[in-house]
Amino acid sequence: MAKINLHYGDIKESYLFSEIAKRVNEYKENHPDADIIRMGIGDVTQPLVESVVDGLVSASKEMGKKETFHGYGPEQGYSFLKEKIVQYYQSEFGVELDPAEVFISDGAKSDIANVTDLFSNENVVCVPDPVYPVYLDTNLMLGRKVVYLQGNESNGFLPLPTPETEGDIFYLCSPNNPTGATYSREQLRVCVNFALERDAVILFDAAYERFVSEDLPRSIFEIEGAKKCAIEFCSLSKTAGFTGTRCGYTIVPLELVRQGMSLNKMWLRRQTTKFNGVSYIVQRGAERVFCEKGLSEISAVLAVYQENARIIANTLRELGIWFSGGVNSPYIWLKCPNGMTSWEFFDFLLDKARVVGTPGSGFGECGEGYFRLTAFSTKDNTVEAMRRIKTIL
Repeated sequence: MAKINLHYGDIKESYLFSEIAKRVNEYKENHPDADIIRMGIGDVTQPLVESVVDGLVSASKEMGKKETFHGYGPEQGYSFLKEKIVQYYQSEFGVELDPAEVFISDGAKSDIANVTDLFSNENVVCVPDPVYPVYLDTNLMLGRKVVYLQGNESNGFLPLPTPETEGDIFYLCSPNNPTGATYSREQLRVCVNFALERDAVILFDAAYERFVSEDLPRSIFEIEGAKKCAIEFCSLSKTAGFTGTRCGYTIVPLELVRQGMSLNKMWLRRQTTKFNGVSYIVQRGAERVFCEKGLSEISAVLAVYQENARIIANTLRELGIWFSGGVNSPYIWLKCPNGMTSWEFFDFLLDKARVVGTPGSGFGECGEGYFRLTAFSTKDNTVEAMRRIKTIL
């Protein structure tokens, strides 16, 4: 008899965003003419910028000619893109990288899930609560013990480890999904020192680094000593609208060694065994993101989302509703009004305002009573959604 992984019984049957989609579809069946504004799933609405499209088109034409056709590429990514990312880290963060430390992927989510391959199931995993579901579910699937750092209003949803904190693998996300809160250098230094003292490993999700507008760290490697204890994941999904194009990158430092083994070499071995790499066409498009013109173009696109975030934040201030995020993040994390639970508020917004958000309880116990809105809609829809919300609260 083929035995199955019974740990799948330890996770929720439905992924959070699948449940949201189900409820919205049921509502539309009963209200077919409803004009629903979606501010729940963090999918972008602005198209790819001109530079990226030019790169994709040019690479597509190459693939149609015998002399420039590309078959299998390097699983860890083409050197032309890896070198651009190395230059980006130097110019944006003042961080020196070796191209061998850069691995191109189809997005941060898959690498965050797959990196669990590198660690023994005996490890204790520490995740913040509220938490992006992938951090938690992928470890529960393996039967690992999970402990939580509790986020709340008093700590600004930026929990930090203490000497009593248990954990060998430590997840961090800054700017945070779902809360929008962003760690300071001093706070990240606490985390790095904790990891160095324990020989723990930080898995740092920097998918929203491009949204940081204040003087805050955008890479964990801006903190001294982080290369000896951290892996960083980033994505072009929100930075450059690649949600449908799929490209990201993971930084595994050469200095990161545990039990005499290089995690960089382990990740290279894992990727060359289990991953066939990102397509040449997509990587050529991604290359253009890191050119001067591309960075200027994507900054203009991100300004649209940043303005949407300001509109949402200003509305919540007018209504006297507590929230975090919205400044260095495309996410706004608000306290549900009138003592509603997060799913009650979801249903209330959908029914009364025809606006869709994300219930905080889907991100963990500490998310109950809170709600996430995203700034990834169009400006017109954001303005209209806020107008509707003001009429019902």
